[in-house]
Amino acid sequence: MERKAHYDSILDRSKRITWQDDCYVDLQSTSCCLSTKGEKDDIGWIHKHQDQLQRFITTPFLEGMLSHLRKLDVLSATEETQIKAEGQLQDQVHMLTTILTSKDPQGSDAVRSFIENSDSQVSQLIKKHDPMVKEHKEVLLQRYDLQRDSDSFSCPKLNISSRNLLLVDGLSDLQQKEHDLMQVEATRGGKRNHVRQLGLTKLLEPLTRVSLPPRVSLTVGVAGIGKSTWVRHFIRQWSQGAICTDVSFVLPFTFCELNSMEKLSAEKLVKLAFPHLTDLSLVLNGSCRTLLILDGLDEFRCSLNFSDAASCSDPKKEVSIDDLVTNIIRGNLLPEVAVWVTSRPRVASLIPGGLVDRVTEIPGFSPKDIQVFLNHYFSERDFASKIWAHLESHKILMVMSYVPCICWIVADTLRYLLQSGMQDNLPRTCTELYAHFCSMKAEAGEPRGREPVKMEQLHGSNRKLMGNLGRLAFYGLLKHKYTFSEQDFRAYGIDLPSTQSSLGTGVLVREESAVYTAYRFTHLTIQEFLAATFYHVASKRAIFDLFSESTMSWPKIGFQNHFRSALQHSQQAEDGHLDVFVRFLTGLLCPAAVKPLTGVLALGKDDGSQKMWAAGFLQGLLGGGGTVVSLRAVNLAYCLQELQHTELLRSVEDDLRLGTLAGKLTRAHCVVLGYLLHVSPECSEETNLTACLNYATVKCLLPQLLYCSYLRLENNHFKDDVMELLGSLLSAKDCHIQRISLAENAISNKGAKALSRALLVNRTLTTLDLRNNSIGSKGAKFLAEALKMNQALVSINFQNNSIEEEGAKALAEVLQSNRKLVSLNVQKNSIGADGAKRIADALKTNRTLTELILCSNQLGDKGTVALAEALTVNHTLLSLHLQSNSISNRGMTALTKALRLNHGLVSLNLRENSIGVEGAKDMARALHENSSLQDLDLTANLLHDEGVQAIAGAIRVNQGLTSLHLQWNFIKSSATKALAHALLSNSTMQLLDLQENTIGNEGVIVLAEALKTNASLRTLCLQGVSAGSSGAVAMAEALMVNQTLQTLDLRGNAVGMEGAKALANALKNNRSLKSLNLQENSLGMDGAIFIATALKGNHQLTYMNLQGNGIGESGAKVISDAIRANSPGCVVDI
Repeated sequence: MERKAHYDSILDRSKRITWQDDCYVDLQSTSCCLSTKGEKDDIGWIHKHQDQLQRFITTPFLEGMLSHLRKLDVLSATEETQIKAEGQLQDQVHMLTTILTSKDPQGSDAVRSFIENSDSQVSQLIKKHDPMVKEHKEVLLQRYDLQRDSDSFSCPKLNISSRNLLLVDGLSDLQQKEHDLMQVEATRGGKRNHVRQLGLTKLLEPLTRVSLPPRVSLTVGVAGIGKSTWVRHFIRQWSQGAICTDVSFVLPFTFCELNSMEKLSAEKLVKLAFPHLTDLSLVLNGSCRTLLILDGLDEFRCSLNFSDAASCSDPKKEVSIDDLVTNIIRGNLLPEVAVWVTSRPRVASLIPGGLVDRVTEIPGFSPKDIQVFLNHYFSERDFASKIWAHLESHKILMVMSYVPCICWIVADTLRYLLQSGMQDNLPRTCTELYAHFCSMKAEAGEPRGREPVKMEQLHGSNRKLMGNLGRLAFYGLLKHKYTFSEQDFRAYGIDLPSTQSSLGTGVLVREESAVYTAYRFTHLTIQEFLAATFYHVASKRAIFDLFSESTMSWPKIGFQNHFRSALQHSQQAEDGHLDVFVRFLTGLLCPAAVKPLTGVLALGKDDGSQKMWAAGFLQGLLGGGGTVVSLRAVNLAYCLQELQHTELLRSVEDDLRLGTLAGKLTRAHCVVLGYLLHVSPECSEETNLTACLNYATVKCLLPQLLYCSYLRLENNHFKDDVMELLGSLLSAKDCHIQRISLAENAISNKGAKALSRALLVNRTLTTLDLRNNSIGSKGAKFLAEALKMNQALVSINFQNNSIEEEGAKALAEVLQSNRKLVSLNVQKNSIGADGAKRIADALKTNRTLTELILCSNQLGDKGTVALAEALTVNHTLLSLHLQSNSISNRGMTALTKALRLNHGLVSLNLRENSIGVEGAKDMARALHENSSLQDLDLTANLLHDEGVQAIAGAIRVNQGLTSLHLQWNFIKSSATKALAHALLSNSTMQLLDLQENTIGNEGVIVLAEALKTNASLRTLCLQGVSAGSSGAVAMAEALMVNQTLQTLDLRGNAVGMEGAKALANALKNNRSLKSLNLQENSLGMDGAIFIATALKGNHQLTYMNLQGNGIGESGAKVISDAIRANSPGCVVDI
């Protein structure tokens, strides 16, 4: 009746026409206009249902409708043919409605009558869809709006709306087997490489034009990452019509809710939760798109068994709740309904991969996000900066803050301590932090709704609640149980009013709906901490094994026996679910950790002996175990950190930083090293294990090396057997290594073969450095075959591996097919001219390589000519290194001709060749036309004054070159004058290197004069140019005027005391010079004093070199005193 009244009201409104704003003339009683009203009514009905007609009409239904309209002579045969000729079904429906709305009302009335009198599902959808969807959205919006405030961040940068999911290729081994926190620590909170971001709006969309939308989507994230928050945000956005508008119904369930159910059918499940959905056949049969959300699989009391679950395909048949969920995910039940499951990773692995169409992961906070969070919420009294500084110095707390919920716990606790004036005693371990958190919650207030109580009464009630919650937490942890009912509370002696105390509301979260009420701890780590407090207290008086709650066990008396038992259970747990529990248990032996809990735990006296015993016991465990360091073993090092017994940890970290690990890596050291790979700043950017490993230690550390991003394994004398191990490392699904250096080992072609097998499957490695090994041409061929398939590697270094022409040929084939490689180094490999020609031919078609290093390869002019030919068509290569290749004027002529046509090359290295005056002139002609080349290195050739004068002439007009190296080219003052003259007009040159050329004072003086005008040069290198004091004086005068030069190198000249005095005076006025090198310039004691006086002036120097100047101890003291007093930021080498 309500629906009929609703339609009547719509019809009533259609009987009114606008006369003036907000005024209507009612035509209901005007009989002469009835036909006009009816026509508008029918045509309006078609317009109103246009979307439903387009969306739900099927081909059989359309054919029946057309037949009906033909019988009524509403459609002609021509019009029917016209409609069917449209091809696509939606186009046919559109044509039908277009024809009908252009006719008199008879046709529209006939369509309306046909649909309203039909009992088919299509007609029911057209009539009922929109009202049902509208009501359902209103119900969901009302239901989920209650949690909007708790779900939303007021900081826009951290809102879910501005964040994306990560589209991942299944679950990693780490996610399937390890504790949530260990997953975060092992990867330092970093996301997997080469993952695609996916906005929540595209969660249910196909990834490509030819793919299908996912039926089963799985979203994973560690505890506290915000899975339910994302789900609730999705529901609100969908209910408001902001996302997934093609989805008609969203049916959200939590597994907490499902835990309260025993046996029911799929239809009954939906009816219980959404009684307003009166016609479930429209919702569940696939006529319109429906999404079923199952949130929090890890909280499900049943273990899903996909192999033995009874099959069920009848939505009306009642089955057990676990079989119901299993059949829905399998697609036996509700096969047309899309399913979105959220879960912690380890439990999610119980769903067979073949049943999941799409896996996404919720990313945590990056360090930048943590800073944004702190700045937004804790800006008062510089708390944000103080908390950030504390996290920076205690990396384990920083890594844990990757999880938003833990980030809040950390920040809230630290703010409380800062407000309490405890900035000098902030927690250094997780146990200390959580102890302060619980203490803070216990002290925050008294139980709600009660009369004020005395402090001792409050402590007593808190102790009782803490003890009972700890017992509940511990035995829940053993059973992998994380949600609890009121019945569970009563079983463990917890009265419900006490949960409303400050402590109760601080560590518990209550969730309720019409069908269930459940409790969980604020975060998994809170449950683990409370479990540890219970075990810590109970183990001091328990006479039976605490791990056997309801069964008899052998007597176990004394704390040490119980502690051993806890460590044993932890080490034997394959999934690591007791790892964090035993960390907290160990940490509670530290006086600083238990002190905040004095009022809420029944703590006995502790003389420190248990702490010392535990330290020795843990260190003994470090040396035992298998040959491979597992994460269970690494957790022992975490326990030592919580115990604040860090001597061994600090020792290994110091050796790692200083590079002195060689010969010290016992198994205990390897375990600690595995721990440091997680938390040490030394390993965050690169893990340097140079010259300290062998086969045994690599094998021992192998599982922990998986999660390094940059791994340096240089100079370890590795042979091919180690490459087999590293090959398995790089082949692992969990591999996070992006860069690896194996330089200066003893790898042969067999080792290269092992690496090549790994590169066929590896998807993370981008940089491979094999410098100074012995892989030979055969090894190069193995790797080349892999590079044809590999789509991740972008840089590879084969320097000094004797790959020769055959290896170069293999790599040339790679360049013809590989579209990822951007940098290739084959320096010093004797590839010869023919090898260079092969590579040159490949460059003609390659469009990805940007850097090619061919130094010291005996290319000669023949090889150079081939490369020059390639440069005429290749414009993507940016850097070409041809140092030491016996290139003469002939090769130079070919290169310069290419440069006139090439507009891509930026850097060209021609050091140590045999290029003479004619070659220099050819380069000059090229520089007149080429504007893309920026860095030109002609060091150690045979240019002489004549050649350099030609290049100087080109520099006057060239506006592309920024760096020119002319060291060791027999240049004298006449060529220097030409260069100085060029600098007067050139505005792009930033570096000029004239080292080891006898330009003398005359040359330095003309360059100094040019510097008074030039405003582009940043670096001038004049080492060993036979300059004396007059040259130095001229340069000093230039520095009084020039305000752009930053680096001046005058090593190996004869500046003397007079030159030093002039330069010192200049430094008092110059504001640009940052680096000055006066090494070996005969300054003497007096010169040192002049320099010292300059250091007292107002200058910008950050580096100065005064070595080899006969300064003596007294001169050194003058300078060091000046630095200490006036220039603490300036580094001076004396």
